[in-house]
Amino acid sequence: MAFKLRSPAFGPGGDIPVKHTCDGSDVSPPLRWTDPPAGTKSFALAVNDIDSTSGISVHWLLSGIPAPLRELPEGIPRQDAVLGIGSQGLNDLDVVGYSGPCAAPGPAHRYAFTLYALDTLVSLPPLNTRADFRKAIHGRIVVRVELVGRYKRT
Repeated sequence: MAFKLRSPAFGPGGDIPVKHTCDGSDVSPPLRWTDPPAGTKSFALAVNDIDSTSGISVHWLLSGIPAPLRELPEGIPRQDAVLGIGSQGLNDLDVVGYSGPCAAPGPAHRYAFTLYALDTLVSLPPLNTRADFRKAIHGRIVVRVELVGRYKRT
């Protein structure tokens, strides 16, 4: 089986449930992955609105995910460090942790959940930014997988 990222909350290209958006409870969805490549020492996760009118908009940064993990539970707390999970950075809303889809009413936006398998343990300090995240994983990516969901506000 190849390295894949999935969610029991929505399928590839499917609609992200309201529960995981600003119109609902705004909790992170559960995520599961399989068979990371040999040499993976940790994972990092970024969630981006790839249809944002201001360019790509970051909704979640999570690094230092231990290599043995194969899933993230629903509702990761919004705190810098989550024991056994990793450290969370600031998203583009200046919030630590996950902020779900919240685009203006109109066409659906696509949200890319990108999981990076890394060849080292990347653990960033509290309040790290998109630039910090990118710098830390640059040159350390073994492979990445993506799960894209959609959300349309009414």
